[in-house]
Amino acid sequence: MQITNGNWQAKINPERGSLGFTRTEAMDMMLLAAGSTYKEIAKATGRSPETVRGSLKKGYHKLGVYKAAGAVAEAMKRGWIAPLLVALLISGINPDAEALRHRPPMRTRTQVSASRVVGRRDTGSLYA
Repeated sequence: MQITNGNWQAKINPERGSLGFTRTEAMDMMLLAAGSTYKEIAKATGRSPETVRGSLKKGYHKLGVYKAAGAVAEAMKRGWIAPLLVALLISGINPDAEALRHRPPMRTRTQVSASRVVGRRDTGSLYA
């Protein structure tokens, strides 16, 4: 059975305990392949980030990998997920497609030091 989400399609296996992704794992893996974070996947699917993390960890285990990039690469290698042809054609036509995928930084505040006084070793000591 095939499902699609955005520019990705996935093969799912509806039988429990068999090879391949479940519907939830496939949905999460497609969103992960599209560049979404756990929080963004959770918001899109209406679940908590911890539930998404658990679902993806099960998918990682099925693929025999430990990280997201490895999971996406291995799933594509096995044919469990694939980008749709339309996305490939658009990125081939438009060389600036890389610039469109850039995500702005999440943290906009600058980090402030926790202490007001900055200590220095060479000043203030009688023995220095």
